[in-house]
Amino acid sequence: MSFPRTVIAIAAAIAASCAAASAHAEVGMAVTASLGTTGAGVHLVVPMERTLNGRFGVNYYKHDFDKRSGSLEYDGDARLQTFDALFDWYAFSDTRFRLTAGVVYNGNEVTAKARPDSAGGYLINGQRYSVADVGTLDGDVDFRKAAPYFGIGWGNALTPNKRWNFSADLGAFYQGKGQVDLISRGCRTSQAVCTVLARDVAVEEARLTNELADHKFYPVLRASVSYSF
Repeated sequence: MSFPRTVIAIAAAIAASCAAASAHAEVGMAVTASLGTTGAGVHLVVPMERTLNGRFGVNYYKHDFDKRSGSLEYDGDARLQTFDALFDWYAFSDTRFRLTAGVVYNGNEVTAKARPDSAGGYLINGQRYSVADVGTLDGDVDFRKAAPYFGIGWGNALTPNKRWNFSADLGAFYQGKGQVDLISRGCRTSQAVCTVLARDVAVEEARLTNELADHKFYPVLRASVSYSF
């Protein structure tokens, strides 16, 4: 699912939900600000049915990190950027406990660059290479874009006769197996060395992909404050 199509779909869902909200005008809508494992977020909450709310918004966070994987040290940059279309179901009208399901546009991505070791080179797939052999070793990690979300939560931004509310979410979305792209750029030695290097980099790329196989689910833990109007 492409970024433009996803944004259009979320916008259409918001429009449909706002239309539904007009039938419940006495309840109104709410905006929320949140912090958690998906970063900082802003959402619009609209009533859909008596025990069902729609929640639509965006989350973002960026941070740098250091990571050792195998024999290589990486300088990494992670960008967390997700768009939510979530539906909160309150099993009982007099409770604030909710079950949540929906879809997340997962724009999370990681870029990394390997650092030369203390000997001034790289150890890749058990083979030692100089900086001139490798040039730079750059990696990108990408995930599936359309990610189903399931979770539980507490709190209702549309609590009658109460402007300010607090809530929390605990859940996860399925992002699938990360796709790793590891590339050596600028090999400046012989063609034979560059050919062997390419094979070793491919082995390293496969190893990194297998390393990510245990991270198919992205955990979501968020705390939010909301204002209804």
